[in-house]
Amino acid sequence: SCLYLASVRNDVCRSTADLKLFWFKTESKAAELRLRRKRKMKKSYEIDMCNGPLWGKLLLFSVPLILSGILQLLFNAADIVVVGRFSGSESLAAVGSTSSLINLLINLFIGISVGANVVVGRYYGARDYDEIEESVHTAIYTAIVGGILMLIIGVFAAKPMLKLMGTPANVIDLAVIYMRIYFLGMPAFMIYNFGAAILRAVGDTKRPLYFLTAAGIVNVIFNLIFVIVFNMGVAGVATATLISEIISAVLIWLSLSKSDGALRLERKKIRLHKDKLSVMLKIGIPAGLQGTIFSISNVLIQSSVNSFGSVVMAGNTAASNIEGFVYNAMNSVYQTALSFTSQNMGAKQYHRIDKILLTCIAVVSTIGLVMGIGAYLLGHPLLSLYTTSEEVIRYGILRLSLISAPYLLCGIMDVFVGSLRGMGYSIMPMLVSLSGACIFRIIWIFTIFQMHHTLFCLYISYPISWLLTASIHAICYLVVRKKIIHQPIVV
Repeated sequence: SCLYLASVRNDVCRSTADLKLFWFKTESKAAELRLRRKRKMKKSYEIDMCNGPLWGKLLLFSVPLILSGILQLLFNAADIVVVGRFSGSESLAAVGSTSSLINLLINLFIGISVGANVVVGRYYGARDYDEIEESVHTAIYTAIVGGILMLIIGVFAAKPMLKLMGTPANVIDLAVIYMRIYFLGMPAFMIYNFGAAILRAVGDTKRPLYFLTAAGIVNVIFNLIFVIVFNMGVAGVATATLISEIISAVLIWLSLSKSDGALRLERKKIRLHKDKLSVMLKIGIPAGLQGTIFSISNVLIQSSVNSFGSVVMAGNTAASNIEGFVYNAMNSVYQTALSFTSQNMGAKQYHRIDKILLTCIAVVSTIGLVMGIGAYLLGHPLLSLYTTSEEVIRYGILRLSLISAPYLLCGIMDVFVGSLRGMGYSIMPMLVSLSGACIFRIIWIFTIFQMHHTLFCLYISYPISWLLTASIHAICYLVVRKKIIHQPIVV
């Protein structure tokens, strides 16, 4: 019996040892599977920005961005076309008079989303997946908080700020209605923009395009229903925009939530990681402040346009909306330079940075020449889509001739800014842009424009400021590039 008990005990020990070995192997495989899952990205949406030829990858990345920008503006144009056609020139002027003020309020957080793009791109280039995960959740946390803050400010500050801009009495009430409804969608707007910035950081520009297309189609449908059927005017246009922003935010949230890689968004993990936020703010706040102060100069210009009356305001609104197609196409190349440069910095592929810059300048110059001059040459038929008033069209063509035709200068300026920010320098391009463009325009308005109170004198300040600022950015790039060769920057 003693021998029997000893045999049983040995069998139990062997079974226990086998069980432990099995458990260890299972856990090892599970851990390896979790690691592979964490590192797995959806390759069909990714672009390897750090290896191989640049031209094809730059176009693969930028074309969906350009299409996204054009679609977004088509849908925004639908707002203006519908309200201009079916609610009159006062409603058209009301919607247009809010654009520079809206940009002024949201640009700071849009800048921080640029910081999120750079941080995620840098860690992705370095293949540091834990840092990517923390950066994603920090970015979405920032988007939610920023959206709520913008909602409160936009709703309560709309009327006082529009009054400060000198918005005419026959327009201001309609403008206030539009702004208040528009800002109800700020949390959704921020979630979409931060989420799209995260996807762009790893080369995914396709899904934001798909989501924007779906939301934009809904926007157009509700525009027509609210304005034509229910006769809601600017309130209908704003409500349609609000609905479309919610749809785009939901789609981007679901996309990140269902991701199998380090970009996976989990609600319980959404919190602030101070080190990640610090880097985002370091890059994003200067970018946001630059956009904000640019908007201040645009608000001053809009106020100057307002002094010419509602007919000029309507022409300015229609022309600036057409110019938006040119700007958004060129801004896509800025985003391309930013993302490609940041990934190559993370991978320490410094020799590719110059090639990225020169390629992006070639692309943006082509876009600026073709679309900018084309918008001016086709000015009359394009403006006729917005209004039937020949007087409004005439003022719109004047703006297109002075701002749209030389728009490539703005694109070149922005590409230099994208490269500098991708390399981790954000304060320098901010200071240059503020001095060369914003402060210059403000001084121009209070000096030259006061002596020659004409629209020509007002609009010509744009191309002059672009040329001045692009030249200084080029010098800064050469200085920074030389420094990086000797002192690489690592997040």
